[in-house]
Amino acid sequence: MFTCNDHFSQTIDVKQSKFIAHLMPYAQMSGVLERLRAEHPKARHFVTAFRTLNEHDQIVEGSSDDGEPRGTSGKPALHVLQGHDLILVGVIVVRYFGGIKLGTGGLVRAYGDAVNAVVETALMLPYEKRELLVLRAPYMHTGRVEYAIVQGGAHVVSKEFEALWVRWHLHVSAAQKVGILATLQRIVEVEEGA
Repeated sequence: MFTCNDHFSQTIDVKQSKFIAHLMPYAQMSGVLERLRAEHPKARHFVTAFRTLNEHDQIVEGSSDDGEPRGTSGKPALHVLQGHDLILVGVIVVRYFGGIKLGTGGLVRAYGDAVNAVVETALMLPYEKRELLVLRAPYMHTGRVEYAIVQGGAHVVSKEFEALWVRWHLHVSAAQKVGILATLQRIVEVEEGA
């Protein structure tokens, strides 16, 4: 399985209609959709599809045609995500109608092609199961801890500052966790969630 850590976009034109496909981590999807609706007030449709995992590591997926004929847009977008074996991602396709009707087959091809275009240009990474790791360290070790986090490849979810301590909430793979904790032994405390 593969995933992405950034937001990517790609545009295709089909018979004067414009299809702007956006691929992103699933966690960013609702915020990006809200932003795209504000940025593209004249767009006709905002078609979505996603694949994520629930708390039991089961795949959860869904799609929306957003006013396009049923099954002609969201499902083809989802099929592309499935075909590329993507997980923890969402895709939003913004459509501007160009005045020429594409028909159901044309819509299926156009939405599928738009999602394929963005997937092919996106930087995809192998999926690794991640867990939450919460570290706490005195201020004087902040630079050393942050260096170890960057070198270890962990994703910082949040950072909190207290009177004498700094707390980091990280998403890490099992290997990243072992590496970071080995580097920072005797400097950090591991808190709940780790």
